[in-house]
Amino acid sequence: MSSMLRTLKALLHSSRPISWINTAFPFAATYVFFTGKVDATLVIGTLFFLIPYNLLMYGINDVFDYESDLRNPRKGGIEGALLDKSLHRVTIWVSVLSCVPFVAYLLSVGNSASGLMLAFAVFTVLAYSVKGLRFKEKPFLDSLTSASHFVNPMLFAALLVGHGLFEPVLWQSWVAFAFWGMASHAFGAVQDVKADREGGISSIATVIGARRTTRFAFALYLAAGVLMLGVPAPANWAAIAAVPYLLILLPHLNITDENCESANRGWRRFIWLNFFAGFVVYQLLYMSTSIR
Repeated sequence: MSSMLRTLKALLHSSRPISWINTAFPFAATYVFFTGKVDATLVIGTLFFLIPYNLLMYGINDVFDYESDLRNPRKGGIEGALLDKSLHRVTIWVSVLSCVPFVAYLLSVGNSASGLMLAFAVFTVLAYSVKGLRFKEKPFLDSLTSASHFVNPMLFAALLVGHGLFEPVLWQSWVAFAFWGMASHAFGAVQDVKADREGGISSIATVIGARRTTRFAFALYLAAGVLMLGVPAPANWAAIAAVPYLLILLPHLNITDENCESANRGWRRFIWLNFFAGFVVYQLLYMSTSIR
């Protein structure tokens, strides 16, 4: 029993519970916004993007990143698990099998467009980490793929209920969200510039450097806010959520590769700031739904 509890605890830690909301909320909020109802599909889809999806994403990542994670002092806390090698096989099996019933149900109630999007979402989660693909080691594609992990649940929900991705307002919302995700990933890579270079790992930050990456992230956050200003009220007030991210990045705009670890202070603030941003967006979605 103690061995089973140890395994379950490790799997839970590996799934990054503090980040569950970042993938479940985009699906749930989009589904409710367009349908205005709570049903079995909402519950099952939200549960999928809450736990199995994150275990697949982060569990697989912990397995294939094990060697580099050993050299990363940030691993072992809320910023990432250091998964014991003896648990790698069970992590892969549980990560994959836990997704199967949810994916089967969501495919059965969806349409061809939503099915393709769900398949794409699962593919990008795997492609980010698995050997042979390793999108996380392809500069710029790493940030784009990371952003897709959070945007895809939103796009899947929209397609699931019969909406097109390039409808007015919707396209601005998901593109702004993609910019936010790319910015967050890019800035997150800054703190690991030296460690990644020493480990022979490529990233957007190792290629263009800490300073340019931080400024790139700042530009993306700004662009996300500007895009949201263009949607109808009250949803356009979501642009205010970009302001705290910009303020956190300001002290780091002149960061160097030599002191890249100092970015961790800002990154840790982001982890908690995401909850504030999510709260703001939720309130605005609720107001928008009420107005409709």
